[in-house]
Formats: sequence, C-alpha cells, structure tokens
Amino acid sequence: MADGRHMDSSKRHDFVLIFDVADGNPNGDPDAGNLPRIDPETMQGLVTDVSIKRKVRNWVDAARGGEDRFKIYIQSGEALNTKHERAYTALGLKSTGAKQAAGDVENARQWMCTNFYDIRLFGAVMTTGVNAGQVRGPMQLTFARSIEPIVPLDLSITRIAVTRPEDTQVVVSETGGETTGKQSEMGRKSAVPYGLYRAHGFFNPHFAAQAGADGEDLETFWQALQMMWDLDRSASRGMMACRGLYVFSHESSLGNAPAHTLLERVNIRRSGNGVAPRAFADYAVEVDDASLPSGVTLTRLVG
Repeated sequence: MADGRHMDSSKRHDFVLIFDVADGNPNGDPDAGNLPRIDPETMQGLVTDVSIKRKVRNWVDAARGGEDRFKIYIQSGEALNTKHERAYTALGLKSTGAKQAAGDVENARQWMCTNFYDIRLFGAVMTTGVNAGQVRGPMQLTFARSIEPIVPLDLSITRIAVTRPEDTQVVVSETGGETTGKQSEMGRKSAVPYGLYRAHGFFNPHFAAQAGADGEDLETFWQALQMMWDLDRSASRGMMACRGLYVFSHESSLGNAPAHTLLERVNIRRSGNGVAPRAFADYAVEVDDASLPSGVTLTRLVG
C-alpha cells in the first residue's frame, strides 16, 4: 500500500520497473536497420534509458506542459541555446558565452531548473554556446533488459500506393509490348513476438536538493511510468504496458541498504509449460518483502 514515502524527495529511492511488449518494436537500433536492440551474446532484448526517459518527457509534456514548472527541455522544435537565452532574458542578463560571469551562469542554471521538469529530474549539460551551467539529475535509470532471449523479426510489408507518379506509367517497348507501372512498393517492419523487460532506477536526494526537485516532481514521475505507455501507442510499438513498479524508500538520505540487495528481492520466473512465452501470464513476479532492512520500506505502485 502506498503511504507517501515514495514521494519524499529528501529520501533515497531505488526501484524496479517491469514492462512488456507483444508484436512490436520497443526500441529500434538505427545501426541495425531499426531492428529491436539486443545483447548479441545472450540475445536478450534491450531498451535504452534514453528511450524510457523520452516516454516520460512526452507524458509530462502532455499532462502538465501548460504549467510553468513543467516545461520540457529536450524536445524537437526549438534549439537548446534558444532556451538558454530565455533564461538570460527573463533575468535581465546578457549572454557573453565562454566569458560569462560565474554568478550569471548560476542564476541561469537555477532559472532553467525552476522552469524545466526534465532538467530537475534527469539533469542537463547547458554549456553549449549560451552558458547556463550543468545539472546532475537526481533520477538515473539503467537500460531495460528482457528476462529471456527475444526473437527479433524482420518482416516484409507491401504498400499499394507508389511514391512517384512516373512509376505508374505504362511503358511501350520497341517490339510493341506494354509493361505496366509499379502497382505496389515493398517495405520492412521489425517486431518482437513477446518480451518482458526489467529496468532499475535510482533517486538521489542530494542531487534533488541541488536541482530543486520536490515531492510533486516525484509523484509526477511515478505517474508517468505507469501511464506513458498509453500515450506512446503506435502500430510499430505493438502492445506495451507497465507490469510492475516497486519502489524501495530509505529513511536515510544516504540509504539504509545497498541498492542491489533490495532490487534482487524482486524476482521474475517462468510459470508456463515450456512453450515460448507470449503473454505476461507466462511469468510470475515474486517479491520478498519479509525482513526488509531497518529503515527501508517497499511501495508496490504496480504489481
């Protein structure tokens, strides 16, 4: 049961995120023709932390982007330096690039933290020409890794509409024969039949204090991890859903136990009959919440 401790930004939090994909591509690899990312030695699927944070950013932007404190820094449509300039303009300062006074840079950094949610949570390097300093984000995520090896599918698809008008023209040969134009075009689509993925995350209250992240930011983050999958729907994604979210909260800001000993309390095993898994029901999630270390509480937000 949630008692609010997982929203205390003055405490350390370690968490396990479990999600799955069915008949979709959770994170394409541009170096491999957009096939699902894999560990080539184990064939386990991978989803980068960048991909997960993109989903969080998109959800927060849709849910709260109209509020002053919840703007998103990393997004398309506006150059980063333009956003840095907004900080200097709002503060009545002039940007001088590399020669910027340290006090001006710190004021700009604080303004950026106050106004941009993803800077407060994930951090940012804002020294790109218009210097707004650097922020080390309190929320850090690992790559997600599938529990078992996956089978990346590379499927051929056809489209009945062609791209160029000249491709539809009928060609008459020298012998009088006719060759019709193209009737369709070929394409490719990548997918994973089924994969259950697990990622870990860590919240550092010391960095949170420096960035200005608070309990409302944490609450929004937990909501995003649960709800962002519905905002990210597309044919290429297949069916993706959050299947587990377990937060270990510490009484001490430095932590009451090593993170790995807590995360290892969440175990996932096959519960099927040996057939290749094709649904979450083919797995069982077991959480050892007995005899937690002193000062550590577990909040099951999903699962």
